Amino acid sequence: MARNKFDIDEKLESEFSFKHFKKAMKYVRSYKWKMLLSLVLSIFASVVSLIGPMITEHVLDVSVINKNMTEVVVLSLVYIASILTMIFLVTLRSRIMTKVGQGIIFDMRQDLYDHLQKLPFSYYDDRPHGKILVRVVQYINNVSDMLSNGIITFVMEILNLFFIGIFMFILDARLAWFVVAGLPVLTVIIFVIKPQQRRAWQDISNKNSNMNAYLHESINGVKITQIFTRQEKNYQIFATQCNNVRKAWMRAVYTGNILGVSVPMISRIVTSMIYIGGILWLTPAVTFGTIMGMTSYAQRFWQPISSLANIYNNFINTIAYLERIFETLDEPVRIADAPDAVELPEIKGDVEFRNVVFSYDESKIILNDVSFKVKAGESVALVGPTGAGKSTIVNLLSRFYDLNSGQILVDGYDISKVTLHSLRSQMGIMLQDSFIFSGTVDYNIRYGKQDATEEEIIAASDAVHVSEFVKEMKDGYQTELNERGSRLSQGQKQLLSFARTLISNPKILVLDEATSSIDTKTEVYVQEGIAKLLEGRTSFIIAHRLSTIRGCDKIMYIDNQNIVEAGTHQELMAKKGAYYALYTARSH
Repeated sequence: MARNKFDIDEKLESEFSFKHFKKAMKYVRSYKWKMLLSLVLSIFASVVSLIGPMITEHVLDVSVINKNMTEVVVLSLVYIASILTMIFLVTLRSRIMTKVGQGIIFDMRQDLYDHLQKLPFSYYDDRPHGKILVRVVQYINNVSDMLSNGIITFVMEILNLFFIGIFMFILDARLAWFVVAGLPVLTVIIFVIKPQQRRAWQDISNKNSNMNAYLHESINGVKITQIFTRQEKNYQIFATQCNNVRKAWMRAVYTGNILGVSVPMISRIVTSMIYIGGILWLTPAVTFGTIMGMTSYAQRFWQPISSLANIYNNFINTIAYLERIFETLDEPVRIADAPDAVELPEIKGDVEFRNVVFSYDESKIILNDVSFKVKAGESVALVGPTGAGKSTIVNLLSRFYDLNSGQILVDGYDISKVTLHSLRSQMGIMLQDSFIFSGTVDYNIRYGKQDATEEEIIAASDAVHVSEFVKEMKDGYQTELNERGSRLSQGQKQLLSFARTLISNPKILVLDEATSSIDTKTEVYVQEGIAKLLEGRTSFIIAHRLSTIRGCDKIMYIDNQNIVEAGTHQELMAKKGAYYALYTARSH
């Protein structure tokens, strides 16, 4: 799929519709009372601020002409009081809306993260992790202000226009018509540039996503980059990505500035018309105080217009980000509990595949009509060429993917009809990637069983000889490990992953290339631990090391979408078939 490349723009699943904005409103509704209070404060602040021009008009046309200095002083103090009151109300409103904005960020990010935890492996197979990360962090930050302050400001500015219009027509209806005459011109400009703005901000969203994806990939692969001295080449690629972001941003800014420039231009033309009309055209001519008051109102009238124009620009931006966020939230959780799913009781470990058919996509079948049975306590080795479907079998057993057709049964229960938690909590799964979390050694082992005691942690560590290297660490099990365990050897990371898997005391154990990076001395330790832990457990082992699989109760050779042959090591060697050829080739 094209979207899994950092240098190809993501395509929207569909054109934007206001259903995205309606979905976003559920986060706003949680804070509706705080937002209502903020709106009331804004209304009071707006009304208080509109007193000023009326005072100005009265002072110039009445108080100064009548030389009533007492009235001038009193009205001046009232003017100052109105300004201070407005500042207080605006400050209080800002504090409330800051909390609302952060609350929306928290709620939306929690929902997005929770949804990502439930999405199947296939979702992550199709996308660079950097393109997912940017949605959780940057995009949600960008939309939060629009969903909080933006909505309040939009309503408030509409009310401001209404109040200012009333005050203008009260002051002088003839001059007020000059002010509102510029609105049709601005409306035309907005509708002309609207499609361009949306496309421009979508392009920024794409280019930011691409850059973030490449940056994430580069950081994860920095050691390989240095080994192959690819720094200069990678710098050029990253510079290209940054340049694409810069160009997209500048195109969007140019488009947005059309609206930003239009508002003050229309405002200045309208102000000029007030002077020209008030002095030359209107009969009887208006007073100097009325012109000054109307000029003040005109400037105030176009301030909310300018603010609404900015809100419109931000709204176009927010639409592009909401499309990405809700595209992720709308991604179906394909691997989920069925409506009638039951709890899988404590199992013995019988496993059966019945006519299983599976493909990752429609282009290629991986497993076709695969059937086999494994009795509780048996150990099964899966061997065969790369890409034959060995890891697919254990992934299907763990229900990380769903079948095209067929059934997988554990103790007679169809795993598609039991809860995921009751299935996976009774399985110990160690995949090829020995992922180590940032935190202590103790934390990483306890990840397999949250309520594990210190004795259980030590016992699991002893079983796979993790204790052999932990005791050499200064802080023992409280030693802090870096992300991905960068200070541990590959063998140590795999042993630690073993302890994390085995502490859960699973009934079914899956080891997918779990010993691939363990040295000869460490392998002896691991084989001892595995031998003890396989007793009484059903186990599936995928390993290139033949010494790991020779002692298994059954070996299944996977190729050509099915099980080519199965049996013990001795039986398969006697057949001199596919397994025999593999074994003799590796022995030499």
